[in-house]
Amino acid sequence: MASTSQAPQSGARAAHPEHLGHVIFIAAAAAMGGFLFGYDSSVINGAVEAIRDRYDVGSAVLAQVIAIALIGCAIGAATAGRIADRIGRIRCMQIAAILFTVSAIGSALPFALWDLAMWRVIGGFAIGMASVIGPAYIAEVSPPAYRGRLGSFQQAAIVVGIAVSQLVNWGLLNAAGGDQRGELMGLEAWQVMLGVMVVPAVLYGLLSFAIPESPRFLISVGKHERARKILEEVEGKDVDFDARIAEIEHAMHREEKSSFKDLLGGSFFFKPIVWIGIGLSVFQQFVGINVAFYYSSTLWQSVGVDPTDSFFYSFTTSIINIVGTVIAMIFVDRVGRKPLALIGSVGMVIGLALEAWAFSFDLVDGKLPATQGWVALIAAHLFVLFFALSWGVVVWVFLGEMFPNRIRAAALGVAASAQWIANWAITASFPSLAEWNLSGTYVIYTIFAALSIPFVLKFVKETKGKALEEMG
Repeated sequence: MASTSQAPQSGARAAHPEHLGHVIFIAAAAAMGGFLFGYDSSVINGAVEAIRDRYDVGSAVLAQVIAIALIGCAIGAATAGRIADRIGRIRCMQIAAILFTVSAIGSALPFALWDLAMWRVIGGFAIGMASVIGPAYIAEVSPPAYRGRLGSFQQAAIVVGIAVSQLVNWGLLNAAGGDQRGELMGLEAWQVMLGVMVVPAVLYGLLSFAIPESPRFLISVGKHERARKILEEVEGKDVDFDARIAEIEHAMHREEKSSFKDLLGGSFFFKPIVWIGIGLSVFQQFVGINVAFYYSSTLWQSVGVDPTDSFFYSFTTSIINIVGTVIAMIFVDRVGRKPLALIGSVGMVIGLALEAWAFSFDLVDGKLPATQGWVALIAAHLFVLFFALSWGVVVWVFLGEMFPNRIRAAALGVAASAQWIANWAITASFPSLAEWNLSGTYVIYTIFAALSIPFVLKFVKETKGKALEEMG
């Protein structure tokens, strides 16, 4: 039995360049959900001050409207794995595309603050689904030799979505004369910013009809011949498909029996591997990365930067995010997941500590002193760069790979939910923390970045180059 299963694993590991183009298209189409994830998450950055002004709300209420989408994200992430196991990965993507579209239209045309919040929750549910389905689907259709780089497509799409949303916001702001509430296409500029997401949402739905179902799902529902054809498309013909299907069928059979109860065990409620996944998710958020994408315009304006310039800096930060992600995609399969995470943690500590130092100075004429202002701006870009080339990519790759087959769907859902809850905690708390002490807030983020180093060293195992069936 052991020798039988080795053949397909080594065959799956072998490079099949003639199939790479097709596999890349499949991964890119699936990662369109990541693009929407990034776009929907950060487009609100351009509307924060307009929403505050239009509905005349304080920082606490405003923070809840911005952060409430993350509750939807947590619910979507927690349920997506089970939905995908019942109806398939592709149908799950199509549901997410519909929810993204509905959310974009509703958010652009709200009656009041309460229904804007409701549309954001619906969009959040779609983001949560995409955050689970994207990496899981890509991991299931990718040959192991390329899985790290193809898995990086999810994060690449997220950061491109963030950058495009900031570029669109900046363009629309300029078209509206620099006023977020200026008239544009019969609406206020911020409404158009939120409504533009209809375009990529529809494209995501259309692309979902052009890619195959996951072979693992097809095998789980008895469609072996269809699964065999898809495996041949993505792994080449030089594979013992009978042994490969038997291997996957055995793994999927165990996965069918998995439930939330299978995650329980040990002294602390969950199995240790589940806690490690949760830890990776929480550290990824507690360094404060999404403050850079949800509140950057407001942050820069609070230290005296002109509104139009603040939108531009949000865009340049997004470009740095893309550069870092490309670096990660190049090195994730060469250097490995764990070394990249450690390099990123060290860089983030330096960037965040410098930001904390710069923000500790008093404003002069409503602005940071020149030296501190430049340090804050450069350090913010440095922080985003090191996050993007490490934790931004490797956490999603880890979560798609690290769990044993029999608990993967449920464990991935729990870890992704923890990520959204942590994201909500940071997003909802930032406006109030910033009013209390902006420098102190960044000290807190610096501490979490520093703590991530011993966490990775002690608890996280490398998954580079291993087949999914080898985990656990």
